[in-house]
Amino acid sequence: MTEIKDTERELQLFRLRLSVAGVVVFVCFGLLMLRFLWLQAVRHSEYFERAESNRISVVPAVPNRGLIVDRNGVVLARNFSAYTLEITPAKIERNLDVVIDELAQLVDIQPKDRKRFRRLMEESKTFESLPIRTRLSDEEVARFAAQRYRFPGVDIQARLFRQYPLGQTASHMIGYIGRVNKTEAERLEGGDDSANYRGTEYIGKEGIEKSYERELHGTTGYDEIEVSAGGRAVRNLSRTAPTAGNNLILSVDIELQKIIEHAFGDRRGALVAIEPSTGDILAYVSMPTFDPNLFVEGIDAKSWEELNTSLDKPLLNRPLIGSYPPGSTFKPYMALASLELGKRTPEAAIFDPGYFWFGNNKFRDDKEGGHGRVDMYKSIVQSCNTYYYNLANDLGIDAIHDFMKPLGFGQLTGIDLENERRGVLPSQEWKRNTYKKPEQQKWYAGETISVGIGQGYNSFTPLQLAHAVSNLSNNGVVMKPHLVKMVESGTTKARKLTVPKESYRIPLKQDNIDFIKQAMIGVTKEGTSARSFANAPYISGGKTGTAQAAALSRNVKYDASKISERLRDHSLYIAFAPADKPKIALAVIVENAGFGAAAAAPIARLAMDYYLTGKRPDEPAKPVAKVVDPSQPAQPATAKPDVTKPVSKAADNAAQPAAVKTDATKPVVKAGDPTQPATVKSDTTKPSTPKPVEPNRGAPQ
Repeated sequence: MTEIKDTERELQLFRLRLSVAGVVVFVCFGLLMLRFLWLQAVRHSEYFERAESNRISVVPAVPNRGLIVDRNGVVLARNFSAYTLEITPAKIERNLDVVIDELAQLVDIQPKDRKRFRRLMEESKTFESLPIRTRLSDEEVARFAAQRYRFPGVDIQARLFRQYPLGQTASHMIGYIGRVNKTEAERLEGGDDSANYRGTEYIGKEGIEKSYERELHGTTGYDEIEVSAGGRAVRNLSRTAPTAGNNLILSVDIELQKIIEHAFGDRRGALVAIEPSTGDILAYVSMPTFDPNLFVEGIDAKSWEELNTSLDKPLLNRPLIGSYPPGSTFKPYMALASLELGKRTPEAAIFDPGYFWFGNNKFRDDKEGGHGRVDMYKSIVQSCNTYYYNLANDLGIDAIHDFMKPLGFGQLTGIDLENERRGVLPSQEWKRNTYKKPEQQKWYAGETISVGIGQGYNSFTPLQLAHAVSNLSNNGVVMKPHLVKMVESGTTKARKLTVPKESYRIPLKQDNIDFIKQAMIGVTKEGTSARSFANAPYISGGKTGTAQAAALSRNVKYDASKISERLRDHSLYIAFAPADKPKIALAVIVENAGFGAAAAAPIARLAMDYYLTGKRPDEPAKPVAKVVDPSQPAQPATAKPDVTKPVSKAADNAAQPAAVKTDATKPVVKAGDPTQPATVKSDTTKPSTPKPVEPNRGAPQ
């Protein structure tokens, strides 16, 4: 049977199919056109930027770090350009160790260089260029350049390096820079200034380099570079130049700094000298020192071990965080407190038999047999302990605390360095907050006695001691101590003072200040430092101090020659000069060096001789045009020292150990006696809370 096809029907089906196909094709083309319009019109700018970012690479241009100079323009920290051999680990296709071994045949690569490179790899991203050797010689650069084709991913870069041309001089003050570690990188990325630190590999780690990092760093620029699909640079499209960091002009006289550091020799200690009227720090000495250049590229293991394990603690910033009992340098302030609080008059005198009884405890004076009749002037000039035992008992610990606080004791000075230690100015509240056990929290009256002579719980930094004597010599006008005097713009060279005005004024009576100053002048004329300041062409005021570094057993006579050197007393001295209008005030401590007149005072004399007269050690002093204000009396009316008379026996023997007699007839005070300070060792270099030390042997001052 033959099937008859319906041609008309099939034709209609074909047309329908063709129409559907046409609609589908039209819709598809419509969608493509819409997508095209979306990409080219609506999202044009976004994708254009993406394309440009693939074509253009933005490379940070790190600014030149600012310079650090002293008050006379001597450069203390500068930059220099040198070549660096760098490896980009992501571009190394062979074994990295093999590549380094081959490089070592062309360039001197030491084991310490390999260790530093490995450490940098752990802290950095693999696509970053990392140095394997820095500061290449011209010969090394030429040798590598000839073999450059053999080492894809290895290149030579010209970079700026930080240098400290004076080496160990003033290292604790200047500090140093170093490579940014992982922790610092995370902190920078999360900060408000993260964009400005892109490409930065070095930041300040210690000292002024750290505290003024933002000023010294400058503003990062950038280069827009066209790159090929393979990532190779084709051409430089544009450049936004970086802005150099600001320069720092210090208040420090680096020549004065050198003289003082040389005077210390191999001894440990610190000295801070301040210009009272401005707060400018003229010298900031911490001994021993270290070479900050060792840290710039990462210190080697041997050098680090030597510095970190040395018993002399060369990395310890003593003026800032070293905490010491002030000894008898505390006495002028105790005397001033008694005048201001109405507890004593200059004429009021006591009889000193050589000891002070408090309860069943005998607190000894420094002089066997005592000083006899002692008024306030004599108590400072001859440094009579008994006078201040008695005075401390009358004042009470809280009155002492409240008076000393505005002078700067136990307070942060606000110096422009980080991690300043507060020290300890004891009070009843301080003890309650410091100790946990109730029996330890109670303040005993006997503890106040040793505080009166600068022992006990008293513990202050050399910076605080210098700040206090500066405030006293400046008649109670407090200027914040600072190392950076001015910040100089890296572009305009405009300068701005860092401390333009006073912080506050201590309400002290001028008559009382003048009396204390005259007594401190007496110390240098006929007192404990008369020998050190003999024939000085200027008039100065000062006070010696001898502070116990560790306690001795009761009934044991102190003999420096028979105990370990590191357990001997510290030598201290505070001073200001010229006496009428002080230009310099200082505090110096020589650790474990004995009596203040023997070690600390001579260093103070050298510092003042140079700063006031230009005299260097072993050179004749130049006369000072004016040394006394004629409107002021030469000596206080209550006690006039006769400078024409021979120096007193006490002063003449100030540099010699005085015999110290212990009382063997009295029973030993047992631990826990509420009237007796605890007997403990005092480690002045550790951040632990200071404890009171045995005040009973009364070291000469």
